[in-house]
Amino acid sequence: MKILYHHRIRSKDGQYVHLEEMVHALLALGHEVELVGPGNIQNEEFGSDGGLVAVLKEKMPPPVYEMLELTYALADYRRLSVAVRRFRPDVIYERYNLYLPSGIWAQRRHGVPLILEVNAPLFDERSRFGGISLRRVAEWSERFVWRNADIVLPVTGVLARTLRQAGVPDERMQVVHNGINERHFADLPTPDQAKARLGLSGRLVLGFVGFMRDWHGLDRVLRFMAQNRDLDAHALFVGDGPDRARLEKMAIEMDLGDRLTVTGVMKRDAIPATIAAFDVALQPAVVEYASPLKLFEYLAVGLPIVAPDSPNIREILEDGANAVLFASTDESDFSRVLGRLCRDSELRERLGVAARQTVVTQGLTWASNAARVIRLATELMQSRIAR
Repeated sequence: MKILYHHRIRSKDGQYVHLEEMVHALLALGHEVELVGPGNIQNEEFGSDGGLVAVLKEKMPPPVYEMLELTYALADYRRLSVAVRRFRPDVIYERYNLYLPSGIWAQRRHGVPLILEVNAPLFDERSRFGGISLRRVAEWSERFVWRNADIVLPVTGVLARTLRQAGVPDERMQVVHNGINERHFADLPTPDQAKARLGLSGRLVLGFVGFMRDWHGLDRVLRFMAQNRDLDAHALFVGDGPDRARLEKMAIEMDLGDRLTVTGVMKRDAIPATIAAFDVALQPAVVEYASPLKLFEYLAVGLPIVAPDSPNIREILEDGANAVLFASTDESDFSRVLGRLCRDSELRERLGVAARQTVVTQGLTWASNAARVIRLATELMQSRIAR
């Protein structure tokens, strides 16, 4: 099958991981894939923020930047049409973005079915966190794309409910959670080996992976450590972000300066061996509709997880079965749950074993996701032929 992967990703971060892994999984299944999107991102360092596009977004007045996004959609449609005529795909697979109706335009113009992957309700997200100036146009573009895609793949059931409220019928939706590449988690070091490489031998390591923002709640971890010094716990935060300086300052003020390690941005292939050093994997906070990539990495390594008791998390985790969950807005409950796990090595071992099994039983791999996409694309093609 020939698949045209359409996107507007410019930052080489978690969203790029999704793109790259899906493309590799589709190729591994023997299909042809061609990408249409901003160029040269493959050659950038992991963690890059979008280069000139990020600068323009910061410097331009919001209405002007949003008009630029719409202008991009026009140019993108022309490029996408050229690719359709030359590559002659069986299906367009698109990662949803706001102000990007060009995929639907190409679907209508060329009669190629379109499968839409939706990771977030971006009109709502940008309204809350960044602001939207062209509100009517933005909302129109979102609903136009959602309602006209042949198949829509939200990453959580919570997000599927949002799509349903926007007018996407259930028969055109399937929830497809994020996943892992099993190859990246083969031949991992033992926890003791991983700790030794980081100079953390003998420590109880509380670990987090991701881009550190204040809403992640990592300050909760430091306060827990300050209140439970008898544990000899060490916080290992794998990544970087705008909240790093505040957390490092906070650790020094709490006399925890030697108990916090922040790695900075790491190459992706080094992350599994690093998080193998975790005794407890932390998801201190979560966006209510998200399917966090780190969660699946924790499961693949076989780590006991502490996570919020929210509906999207409960789609994957069950309290006491493959993780321990806490009331998301209650810091005292977070401390209680984390303390229980830190002091019970048998519980950590049991949850770790169940975590690894969760990947298998729920099919939480990119290979499984790619196979589902191919099955859906085949059904779409057969349906069109029958009509």
